[in-house]
This record gives sequence, structure tokens and C-alpha cells, in this order.
Amino acid sequence: MEASFLIAKLITLVLSLAIAYLAYHGYRRSGQKPMLYVSSGFVFIGAGAICEGLIYQLFGTTIASAALVQAVIVSSGMVLVLISLTK
Repeated sequence: MEASFLIAKLITLVLSLAIAYLAYHGYRRSGQKPMLYVSSGFVFIGAGAICEGLIYQLFGTTIASAALVQAVIVSSGMVLVLISLTK
């Protein structure tokens, strides 16, 4: 796997987990349920950021099937963020 690609994926993971942590901390302080949805959503988004490459490398699947799994995970995170914005 190319180093620049790996670094970009790791930066995305770290940033999404930092946002998730801050949102969870906000939930603990305020008790606002939407912040918990934001936190969970960004965990899914961060996991989706790295899962495509891992699935492709570890399980030897096609890039299309690995991308499909990534899209489902990231979309789930986006749905959670959307739910938090509508409540």
C-alpha cells in the first residue's frame, strides 16, 4: 500500500475519532442525546475510512466489494449525524 495513501487514511481516522471524542464529552457534560448520535456517527465514518484498504488487503476481495462495505459503513455514520441534526 502506498505510504501517502496510508497517511491520508490515518489522518482521516484520527480526525474523526477526535471529533467523536469531543462529541461524546459534550454528551456527558450536557446529557443531550443528539451529541451521542454525532459521536457514534463519526466513529462509523472513521472506521469506514480505513476499512476499505484493510478488507482489500487482508481478505483479498475485489476493490469493488471492499468499496461497497466502506460505503455502507460511512453512510451509516452519516445517517447517525443526520439524525442528530434533525432532533
